[in-house]
Amino acid sequence: MAKPDFRHSVIARLVLGYGMLVGASIAMVSAVFYFGTIGVLQNSIDNRIRNLASHEWQAYHNRPVSDLTSEINRQLTDSFNSDTEIYSLVTAHNRVLAGNLQTWPQLPLNRLVTASVTRNGRQVRARLLSMDLANGNRLVVGWELSEPVRIRNLVGHALLIGALLSAVVMFAGAIVFRRQIETRIGQIRRTAQEIEAGDLTQRIAVGSQDEFGRLGVDINRMLDRIEQLMDGVRHVSNAIAHDLRTPLSRIRNRLDTSLREPASCTAMENASREAIADIDNLIQVFDRLLQIAEAESGMHAQTFERVDLSRIAVDMAELYDASAEAAGMSIVVDQPRAVIVHGDRNLLGNALASLLDNAIKYAGPGGQIHLSAHAGIDFVSLDVRDSGPGIPADELAQVTTRFYRVDRSRHLPGNGLGLSIVTAIAAMHGGRLELQNTGSGLLARIRLPAI
Repeated sequence: MAKPDFRHSVIARLVLGYGMLVGASIAMVSAVFYFGTIGVLQNSIDNRIRNLASHEWQAYHNRPVSDLTSEINRQLTDSFNSDTEIYSLVTAHNRVLAGNLQTWPQLPLNRLVTASVTRNGRQVRARLLSMDLANGNRLVVGWELSEPVRIRNLVGHALLIGALLSAVVMFAGAIVFRRQIETRIGQIRRTAQEIEAGDLTQRIAVGSQDEFGRLGVDINRMLDRIEQLMDGVRHVSNAIAHDLRTPLSRIRNRLDTSLREPASCTAMENASREAIADIDNLIQVFDRLLQIAEAESGMHAQTFERVDLSRIAVDMAELYDASAEAAGMSIVVDQPRAVIVHGDRNLLGNALASLLDNAIKYAGPGGQIHLSAHAGIDFVSLDVRDSGPGIPADELAQVTTRFYRVDRSRHLPGNGLGLSIVTAIAAMHGGRLELQNTGSGLLARIRLPAI
């Protein structure tokens, strides 16, 4: 088997698409988790700064500076968040009156900003809120961001490691996924190559009920049908060579004899008539073979419409009534009520005509033929029941084979193609022909799917 070209491989595109989808999903989940976590932490810090600043401003903006100075010193020495809290009370000329800030940038009023400041002798990043007091001084409240930065870095590193591990798992999964698909498709390709080499008995191994398993079942069913058709073609070829050789030889011998031996005009005319009759029989055989081929090809499927089987039964009974009467038989249509199917009226009529022709030919004089159409839950049927001798049980499965004839009927006119035509027409309509000995005759049933 040739090495796969991944540039034109559906498997490669599926694996690539699967990897990109999983990668994008991991990236989106990581982004949501990261920004959600950092966002919650940021909002928590901002809310705390606003609450502290609002509390200090409401409590001390109209009180003496000494009171606010004492409160700031207390906040910075109470051992509660004192390592992250930022307080600074400065004059209008930026002279520090209290707090733990040594340097800070120009800050907008009443708006939270992130800036670099010097706190307790260290350069740090902080969130700051600046507010003016009634006495002209300015209060700065903030929060050092060292801990949030560490948390953000920790979360980022964890997500990065998780993404890398996920990528490794995704890559391994993609390899397993590709190998599984290649293995399943490889089985189908190998079977196809063996069939291409001429071994029509090969079938795809079906070990599951997944999509590949169902595909294998469908392909095996198709291969069974192909093998059946090929066997039919081989049988037809053998049957044509065997069954048509005799009439062709007979025609040639008659014509050769009429040419070699002196004969009267009457003898020549009789020989010509017999040759023409034999040729007509051969033409009829080939016409029936063409009918079978046309039915098996499904050429008429596009002309399917709603047809009434009971109406077809009534029409064909009227058509064959004279032939049945001449053979000393009668045709009875049982309960002619509407039975609707989706099909071709002419083909179904031809199939019923073949069954009636066989019934009249083989049932014998004094018999009766019953036609009936029935509707079941999931199927409908067109039945032809006669009062003849039936078919030997060991030959029921063979009589639908082309050119096959029961031994006791070989002296009767025919070519063994009638039931083959019925079988092909029934199969074209998604149904089948069923033959059954009833003890008082033969039941031939065309069973079709209901609509």
